Amino acid sequence: MTDTHDAPSADSRSADSRLADFERHRRTVFGIAYRMLGSVADAEDLVQDTWLRWSGVTGPVASPGGFLARTVTNLALNKLDSAAVRRESYVGPWLPEPLVTEPDATEGVERAETVSVALLVVLESLSPLERAVFVLKEAFGFTYQEIAEALDRTEAACRQVGSRARAHVRAGRPRYDAPPELRRRATDEFLVACAGGDLNRMLELLAPDVTAWTDGGGVIRAALRPVVGAENVARFVLGVLGQLGEGAGARPVLVNGEPGALVTVDGAVDSVSVFEFAEQPDGTVRIAGIRSVRNPHKLAHLAGAAPVPPSAPVPSAAPAPADAPAPAPGDGADRPDPA
Repeated sequence: MTDTHDAPSADSRSADSRLADFERHRRTVFGIAYRMLGSVADAEDLVQDTWLRWSGVTGPVASPGGFLARTVTNLALNKLDSAAVRRESYVGPWLPEPLVTEPDATEGVERAETVSVALLVVLESLSPLERAVFVLKEAFGFTYQEIAEALDRTEAACRQVGSRARAHVRAGRPRYDAPPELRRRATDEFLVACAGGDLNRMLELLAPDVTAWTDGGGVIRAALRPVVGAENVARFVLGVLGQLGEGAGARPVLVNGEPGALVTVDGAVDSVSVFEFAEQPDGTVRIAGIRSVRNPHKLAHLAGAAPVPPSAPVPSAAPAPADAPAPAPGDGADRPDPA
């Protein structure tokens, strides 16, 4: 009698091979979806949808990676239609859902320059087709011929779209790229100054024209419009931290591969911030932008983040000094929590 348990069928071997191919390209599939949509949750949904398409394929596929990239890109293009409608009615500044890793992580976000929060914000202003071509070409190195096949366009058309997208991105993204060690040090120093309520030190670290964006999505207290200017931003940050209470704390993390901070209240994630830097006329480098996500829907995937350890550089958020109130609601910088 033959023991069929020792002789896997051709179908099971094929299923195993399909799964192995998918797992080998899963990171790329997620990376394309996330860069296209700016949403971790939506990207994970598209990964599952792509797997369903892939698992249903019968017969040989010459390039599994190409098939999966084409599938997830087109799924993302379809998703962007409904996402655009939601963005039009979004309350306050829109920021992507953050990818958070530890500062010393050995495996961070691949090619951080193609997934930074600032870049994803710029990509929001591109057309869906421009975004797709830019992501496939600049982030993942697909050739224009491969992109043309994936998008059912001519290679010449894709080159033209890609050129237009690159020009738009160059015009919109930050022009200064501070060394990683400098960015991390400045971030740590800023967190320490915030924790101590040291307004003067915060002003030393902020560029005069610094801008702060806060994404609350209309469901939590957040700035409805960007806060501009070093003193306005410093006082706004201190005001917000002062309202969080003694159970608040912050620790440095990498946000989409760049230095940032994760703020918790009694162990629950309250916000994630990432910092942008600019070189000043005197040669110093200061924080030129702060992008903070407080919308709890965009932080749901971080629910398991560890609470702030006692040795963290910023163990708790100190109350704002008496002369540093948060901007008043009338200034467009604050939105009360809905009843």
